[in-house]
Amino acid sequence: MKLKIILFLLGCQTAVYAQNFKFPTLANQGKSLADMVPAKWKLLDSVSGDLNQDQVKDLAVILEYHQEIRESRAYGDNTTDLITEIQKPRILAIYFKTRNGYQLATQNNNFILRSEEGGKMGDPLRPMGIEQGQLSLSFQGGGEWRWKLKYNFKYQEKNWTLEKASNYYYNENSGELTDKQYDFVNQKRMVTTGLGHQSRVVNKTVTQDFPLKNLRTFQSFKKPWTWEISPDEFL
Repeated sequence: MKLKIILFLLGCQTAVYAQNFKFPTLANQGKSLADMVPAKWKLLDSVSGDLNQDQVKDLAVILEYHQEIRESRAYGDNTTDLITEIQKPRILAIYFKTRNGYQLATQNNNFILRSEEGGKMGDPLRPMGIEQGQLSLSFQGGGEWRWKLKYNFKYQEKNWTLEKASNYYYNENSGELTDKQYDFVNQKRMVTTGLGHQSRVVNKTVTQDFPLKNLRTFQSFKKPWTWEISPDEFL
């Protein structure tokens, strides 16, 4: 009976803790990585490069909380948190280099996939990159059907716009694949389908027009799998 009471109390403490969790407001300025990581958070990834076209190297970091919490996450819907999961929250932070160190440019608490969101392949997070002034965020996961996602955001007019993206998925056993490359600036989509290396038939690639009224941003694109580009096609 005593053991049951202890387990019950521990469960209550966990539930209360999850309800009280709040994302921290990151330091507005810092001179080193140590200044940017708040207590109870750890650095998962970082990358440096020019992100605001001033010819100096800026900094992007991904942080993870030290403890799992009950967190609601959106899937298939950009505005509604549909699924509740037990996992460690993550933060994307971007800092611009200044004369006195680094200045916080953005803090995003939603876009980075958590360690439990990659399916059988485990943690979906892949290293960030900076390519031609764009910040690239990559994820990979799945089981028999595997997927690879990549998003390229660029800073312009005081906002982060999604300029390019890719959604590649394939069957580990049959080799069947679909590779979709999106160029939102030029409003084009290139789609490759086929059986990959397991077929003698050459993969088929078509380029399609992709009309888009407004570029998506971190504000209008909450996280992977929440933008329904067309019926049953999510990015």
